[in-house]
Amino acid sequence: MKTAFQINGRKIASDCPVYIIAELSANHNQDFDQAVKIIEAAKEAGADAVKLQTYTPETMTIDCNNEYFKIKDTIWAGKNLYELYKEAYTPWEWQPKLKKIADQLGLTLFSTPFDHTAVDFLERMNVSAYKIASFEIVDLPLLRKIAKTGKPVIMSTGMATMAEIEEAVQTLRAAGNTQLVLLKCTSAYPAASEDMNLRAISHLAETIDVPIGLSDHTLDIAVPVVAVALGACIIEKHLALSRAAGGPDSVFSLEPYEFKAMVEAVRVAEKALGKAHYDVGPEEAKSRVFRRSLFVVKDMKAGDKFTEQNVRSIRPGYGLHTRHLDEIIGRRAACNIERGTPLARTHIVPRD
Repeated sequence: MKTAFQINGRKIASDCPVYIIAELSANHNQDFDQAVKIIEAAKEAGADAVKLQTYTPETMTIDCNNEYFKIKDTIWAGKNLYELYKEAYTPWEWQPKLKKIADQLGLTLFSTPFDHTAVDFLERMNVSAYKIASFEIVDLPLLRKIAKTGKPVIMSTGMATMAEIEEAVQTLRAAGNTQLVLLKCTSAYPAASEDMNLRAISHLAETIDVPIGLSDHTLDIAVPVVAVALGACIIEKHLALSRAAGGPDSVFSLEPYEFKAMVEAVRVAEKALGKAHYDVGPEEAKSRVFRRSLFVVKDMKAGDKFTEQNVRSIRPGYGLHTRHLDEIIGRRAACNIERGTPLARTHIVPRD
């Protein structure tokens, strides 16, 4: 039995509306007003929450140009790690202000901390949940620090083996975490749809027995819809005002109109999933009349035999059920029957 998971009083589970998170990340391009506009766009697009990242270049790495710190084979190639994080980080003095703006809009704002000082800072902000990034799933001391806050935790699993995921989950639980959601994630930027392996969603749910969601770096809104069909209860996507504006994360972020289309598609998908039942609904009931049933298709006189030429299974469904056709063939009409009459028991001479 999965533990109930809630953020800010909102229950998140497979039988609840999907919880949609807009990731602000570095898409503000160091412009506070742009950050505010992204939060407003998230609200307009139908997101439930907006997420920040809380770090500085110094809390992420050191300023070093040797080969270990140079970025290769990604969209950020040519920079060192310190340069990337200096360009991408969200100033900490913005974050309480952005939370206040999100609160006013009715959005929940929380963040991904990347070191212990970030957790302490976010605790002072009184965030309602924490996100653990895929790259930090192996930072067990950080996981213990986050778990000890007692807040709900959402953890991405990009690049992680099952053994690493299980170790991270055990670390969180041992440190006191009781509310956890795992996000299936492919840590490629952008990710290709064919690399998403979304069947892992149901496998994770069975193996770890926690709610599962998706952190999605594709530009395809079909991927979250499929994830929802497989049981995802959270969808996290990066949001930018414009990919053309550039920035470290813009190439794998949705624009507002795309994010809104994704939300709408997810809402349709979750409604379409419904429940596993076979009752006939009121709209379906109206269509039952167009099923096949037994009709007299040639004029008959009393005493005539029923044959395959004068009784057929046709639409609509006002006559006897088609299961009775074989037992009726060869019996006699109890009265005159006009072509186009739905066959009834009263039309058939009873057996002796």
